[in-house]
Amino acid sequence: MTNTSLSQVIVALDFPSEKEALHFLDKVEGKLTYVKVGMQLYYSQGPELIEKIKAKDLKIFLDLKLHDIPATVAKASQVLAKLKIDMVNVHAAGGFEMMKKANQAYKEIHPEGKMIAVTQLTSTSQEVLNQEIGISGKLSDNVLHYAKMAKEAGLDGVVCSAWEAEFIKEKMGETFLCVTPGIRLNLENAHDQKRVKTPAQAIKAGADFLVMGREITKASNPKEIVNSIEKDLI
Repeated sequence: MTNTSLSQVIVALDFPSEKEALHFLDKVEGKLTYVKVGMQLYYSQGPELIEKIKAKDLKIFLDLKLHDIPATVAKASQVLAKLKIDMVNVHAAGGFEMMKKANQAYKEIHPEGKMIAVTQLTSTSQEVLNQEIGISGKLSDNVLHYAKMAKEAGLDGVVCSAWEAEFIKEKMGETFLCVTPGIRLNLENAHDQKRVKTPAQAIKAGADFLVMGREITKASNPKEIVNSIEKDLI
């Protein structure tokens, strides 16, 4: 049985093929509860892969960051709801109406599923937000604004960095989920992430789920890394 602390870890299956993803899952069999399927893997392999992962008794977070006009995202949400996966996401930048319609469409078919909204990517810095995306003000204020809008739209939580989890919990309540990428055992291995924390730091800050990828999936002995994460969370 998977340790309770590891049930909060979502491992990102950032592989180009089904074969590689399933081979990795065989290596860590019995250790994981939750995995994330992102754009690369889903777009190359499709819903058939979802069924194969579900057959391994794993929970799935499908990370497609839906973002379009409300009607289009609602229809896409209906399609994803039929897969009966555990969590999907939309992009909060699509606005209140888009999130509301997407959530309603999804929950009508799969009421047990969770829908969350991406606030700002963990690769987004203050400079990028202001100068490239063109949004003025503090990054933390923008993240909180998106979180409030997501909750008002009926969503279950947000994707945010662990740096924002604490104040989102304070404002939105303990039941509002914070799913946090940018988690590293070694903070020096941040790669393209800007706002990172260790697993223990993220949980202490209020994160409900920790999304981790390359440190585990690219490791020569992924089980060893998973065991290190487990120790960090004890």
